[in-house]
Amino acid sequence: DVAYLRSVLPSTIDDAFFDYLATLDASEVTVTAIPEGSVVFARVPFLQVKGPLLVVQLLETTLLCLINYASLVATNAARFRLLAGPDMKLIEMGLRRAQGPDGALSASRYSYIGGFDCTSNILAGKLYGIPVRGTIAHSFIMSFRCLEEVQPRELLPRAGGDPVDLAGLAVSWLPRVCDLLQTPPSKANQGELAAFVSYAVTFPCDFQGLLDTYCVRRSGLPNFCAVAMALHQLGYQAIGVRLDSGDLAQQSKEIRGVFRACGAHFQVPWFGTIPIAVSNDISEQSLEEFSREGSEIDMIGIGTNLVTCPLQPSLGCVYKLVEVNGSPCLKLTEDEEKMTIPGMKTIYRLYDAAGHPFMDLMALEEEPSPSAGQELGIRVLGRLEETTKVIPAAVEPLHRTYFKDGQVCEPLPSLPEVRTHAQVSLNLLSPAHRRLHEPQPYPVAVTERLHQLFLELRQGS
Repeated sequence: DVAYLRSVLPSTIDDAFFDYLATLDASEVTVTAIPEGSVVFARVPFLQVKGPLLVVQLLETTLLCLINYASLVATNAARFRLLAGPDMKLIEMGLRRAQGPDGALSASRYSYIGGFDCTSNILAGKLYGIPVRGTIAHSFIMSFRCLEEVQPRELLPRAGGDPVDLAGLAVSWLPRVCDLLQTPPSKANQGELAAFVSYAVTFPCDFQGLLDTYCVRRSGLPNFCAVAMALHQLGYQAIGVRLDSGDLAQQSKEIRGVFRACGAHFQVPWFGTIPIAVSNDISEQSLEEFSREGSEIDMIGIGTNLVTCPLQPSLGCVYKLVEVNGSPCLKLTEDEEKMTIPGMKTIYRLYDAAGHPFMDLMALEEEPSPSAGQELGIRVLGRLEETTKVIPAAVEPLHRTYFKDGQVCEPLPSLPEVRTHAQVSLNLLSPAHRRLHEPQPYPVAVTERLHQLFLELRQGS
């Protein structure tokens, strides 16, 4: 590294500088942070780094790279979870649209933290233990032309016995299903039926169908139902279908009606509850439309609009110097939102009597901690000219020390623990702060002492 730096930096640099670089040691650095998976609000420093100036400056770009995209995707995933509600299954399916393999792995990990249930990224499943799920592909269905291509085609009944020709059994069911659906069997694509049979022979306990390769009503649905009924006759149960085009909400209601009709007509009660999954450029607007129109959707696969974050392509997290050699410092600008808050700080979250956080408070590190039930005089950012009085029902210090003296000094939580913490943090927010449309602004404040320091530094400059 030093040799490379010598090659790109000006030749006038003293050799002693490169000797100094070779001695740099991160053991003098201390990192405190708000725990991963916490809800963090604008202007609140969620990570603080103390150490030799050169070392902490070298860490800036690395830390921002690690934090910005990850936090952005976790936030985006949390928005989808809030819109979908707690019961909808959400699959992250963004691998093919992500910004390279590193971005894809980050997206899978942080989508899971944000509230997604599983991922189609098998490598993320292997590396991080995220549950993996997927569905049958259009290319698989299109690769079949006729039932003669299905090999093998026999399946052992679940309860035991002689192998049964599943293809022939499905063919016998097709006219019965088509008669119920009032659609001619000749319109059901034979290649699609062959693909379903081949999949079912291989995965009899995990059979699912992709219904829209050709025509949902005249082909996909009757072919799926015929194979699912054939499997049922042998003791197996289909696990779901997927739609990938068209009016997904309306189609889901029509498909649910067909499943219920089949279940009632053929006396197979579970058939009416077969899960319906959808995909196809799902966005926040899509979820709002599903809710508004009503649907029978049980699972949603989201890719592009999750991992590329088109509503906000980047997170503007910054890393600013606030103290040097014990002297607080301040960046001044005409834009008040870009002014830094000086000094080493402790961050507190204040809770109301209902258990909801209602304000985050920044205090100087040497200030005594606020107490529950104690009246506090504070200044809310954006309204610094006036003092506000608040009485918290509970007070929570947010920062923990994670790295000190060259060692990780706080046990790092597992991915499921971080995910659970993220969902608990989101659920603690009051509905007024949590809603996605016109939320009530969440106030962030400073103590009177910190405000006074801010004024002194600004006037001194």
